[in-house]
Amino acid sequence: MDANEKKELTELVEFLKANGIVKFETERDGRKVALEFASGGGIDTAHLATLLASQPRGGGSAPVQAAAPAAAPAVEADPFAGAHIVKSPIVGTFYDAPSPDAEPFVKVGDRIEVGKVLCIVEAMKLMNEIESDAAGEVVKVFPKTGQPVEYGQALFAIKQ
Repeated sequence: MDANEKKELTELVEFLKANGIVKFETERDGRKVALEFASGGGIDTAHLATLLASQPRGGGSAPVQAAAPAAAPAVEADPFAGAHIVKSPIVGTFYDAPSPDAEPFVKVGDRIEVGKVLCIVEAMKLMNEIESDAAGEVVKVFPKTGQPVEYGQALFAIKQ
């Protein structure tokens, strides 16, 4: 496994973790990879890279199973437990402000009311304002401006 493949694998694992994907399988160039994250644990990417490097190329390779390290750290308390999560109602591109030079609609720490515009999700050249369906304090903005978002993806955490 060369340096580019290791970098690509590490980026894939980080993407999966960041988006809450717990199971993933793929095959490319005759190499099969199956990842499954244990709840509350992470994946040992160094161990996974070693496993992949030892796999033969060709159609007969068995899937690589990677799991959380045996001595996983204690599960941390979810900092957003009890918070209301505002999710994207559509697939599109996330924007935190009405224009590139404008202030964001909301920032972490802002107190908001129901109906407050939180962001824009652009879909097919249409700018869709996403409004809050809960009142409270904004404690987390999940995506970065310009980032693609999926239907149902967490956009904001609001503590009531």
